[in-house]
Amino acid sequence: MAKKPELLPGTLDMLILKTLTRAPLHGYGIAQSIKALSRDVLTVEEGSLYPALQRLALKGWVKAEWKTTETNRRARYYTLTAAGRKQLGVELSEFEQMILAITRVLQNA
Repeated sequence: MAKKPELLPGTLDMLILKTLTRAPLHGYGIAQSIKALSRDVLTVEEGSLYPALQRLALKGWVKAEWKTTETNRRARYYTLTAAGRKQLGVELSEFEQMILAITRVLQNA
């Protein structure tokens, strides 16, 4: 069975922020959304996801509040803040620059 590629360092925050542009979600919903949108290529483990969400909340890029899920369970729902939206723009720009640089090296090697 082929090993799935790992997330590139520094991309998890960007993926979480981008996922939250669509709608507020709980942690499991964020992980499932990333997995589904990547067509099962990217898997975010709990051990990475929840520390990242905590870090984003401490930076003020997301806010969290307790709500009831569609299955009637309590869960923390995360919402993108204005500061988070601004940071997403920064992260996307930096990521695009990195991808272009890597592409240039690969095409000219």
